[in-house]
Amino acid sequence: MKHLFIILVILFTLPISGQQLRGVRTVPLGDIQLSDPCILADSATHQYYMTGTGGRLWKSKDLKMWTGPYNVVDVDSASWMGPNPMIWAAELHSYKGKYYYFATFTNQAVKIDTVRGNVIERRASQVLVSDYPDGPYRLFGNATYLPANRPTLDGTFWVDLDGKPYMVYCGEWLANWNGTMEKIELKSDLSGTIGEGKVMFRALDSPWSRERVNDKIIPNKVTDGPYLFRTGTGRLGMIWTSWVYNVYTQGVAYSESGTLDGPWVHESKPITPPNFGHGMLFRDFDGRMLMSVHSHKSVGGRYIRIPHLFRVDWSDDKLVVDQNPL
Repeated sequence: MKHLFIILVILFTLPISGQQLRGVRTVPLGDIQLSDPCILADSATHQYYMTGTGGRLWKSKDLKMWTGPYNVVDVDSASWMGPNPMIWAAELHSYKGKYYYFATFTNQAVKIDTVRGNVIERRASQVLVSDYPDGPYRLFGNATYLPANRPTLDGTFWVDLDGKPYMVYCGEWLANWNGTMEKIELKSDLSGTIGEGKVMFRALDSPWSRERVNDKIIPNKVTDGPYLFRTGTGRLGMIWTSWVYNVYTQGVAYSESGTLDGPWVHESKPITPPNFGHGMLFRDFDGRMLMSVHSHKSVGGRYIRIPHLFRVDWSDDKLVVDQNPL
């Protein structure tokens, strides 16, 4: 994802909310350049809404042809994000009659640390709210959800067996060199967090990711793109992404307790083909179980990301992924 190729995100800036971007068009999914695609199948409007890194929105009736991009985020320049934040890994969630925008914001003007020569910018997962799936999404409640003195990213949403809402997010590997997967409780209306975050597992717990350090092969240090699901048997699972050397790759872990508290046990092998990652799961309006991911591609010397859909099945005890994208 963006961790190893941070310069890629300069392609995305955030213009004024509430306007169509110049060049709004209707195109096939494969013609869209988008990282970390997340699709909301909204039953109220019977329409699909797709967002991701960059903070743009695309709309579709059939998952094949998409219209966009649209601006949906109304930035508060007086907030910690500043007037023009980077937006990464945005997700849309419907909850208790409202729509919520979970995203990672980076204020490049604020530096919070330097670790091993890397300057750490102010970066955190935050929740925005709207009455409509296509926004506008605005800040509400607490000014910050996660500590200001450490970088966090890729926040996602889950309601656990205790009935409480949670954010699950990553602790940035650039700051700790062993990325974490963490959870924190949210207020009942998602307007802020309660207490402190708790580590669920660490990057170096992975049995499938790989990198070479000083002639040794060890698990990769990146945690990326968590997304939670419950199987037909009630088993709690999480898809998440890291690297196998220089190849973006996605795996899955399952909670032995059936809750976010774990312990989390990782499948030994990745679940998607190489070069696909940062996935999320949803059912389409025909009841099909699908996974959205992105792949990496070099075109004319430019490094781009393309969204894809895979058929999946989580109706039994584990997630099974068709290895051929739709």
